[in-house]
Amino acid sequence: MDETSKIENMLVNNALILIIEDEPEIAEIIGTYLSREGFRIVTAGDGTIGLAHHLRLRPDLVVLDIKLPGQDGYEVLATIRRRGDTPVIMVTALAEDLDKLQALRIGADDYVVKPFNPLEVVARVKAVLRRTVARDSEQMLRVGSLTIDPQAYRVEVEAAAGPVTLGLTRTEFRILAYMALRIGRVFERSELVDACLPEGEALDRTVDSHVSNLRRKLAAAGADGLLVGVRGVGYRLDNTYGQ
Repeated sequence: MDETSKIENMLVNNALILIIEDEPEIAEIIGTYLSREGFRIVTAGDGTIGLAHHLRLRPDLVVLDIKLPGQDGYEVLATIRRRGDTPVIMVTALAEDLDKLQALRIGADDYVVKPFNPLEVVARVKAVLRRTVARDSEQMLRVGSLTIDPQAYRVEVEAAAGPVTLGLTRTEFRILAYMALRIGRVFERSELVDACLPEGEALDRTVDSHVSNLRRKLAAAGADGLLVGVRGVGYRLDNTYGQ
């Protein structure tokens, strides 16, 4: 398996899923089945809380009910789309073709009708994530003056004298590329351990050591301030860096 495929698998297997569903039993069922597959789960019982979670946590995918108190699922989906391209799977009791077309027109990535088999939801989540991650990982990733090429396994910083290629270890590259595919999101140390570190290095302090080395190399190449620590949580790539 090449490095790009490994990064894709890491992103899918460690994805954060936001479930916006006002029926606690249904939210619990979906969350339980997704958790069994290794996904990290956060839930919201209405659209307002769901949108707050989406803005703060930057989930990898949203499972969204249409019939919600207050803002309905269509309104929530429209707001998510104005913010970006987070994949969204609609889950609803509505089965009319017009309802499906409305959701797809606004920008839903898939649609599941209640009553459903929870395993079907899991399969849809995996399929949408793999399509999204495969699309993103084929592209050059740019953060300020930094360019990451997942295909060539190369990282460059654009400096005044020309591009500077960083000499990163495999783990440092994985951490940087993993975070760059979800720019602006805060990554907990435990997630970076699970996603990017080889077995035998699964300690939070080991992540801190790799990140410290990575920050030192970025700073030496003129990209100081790109990779920042978030007290008590972990790390993020500053998406305002270089702007």
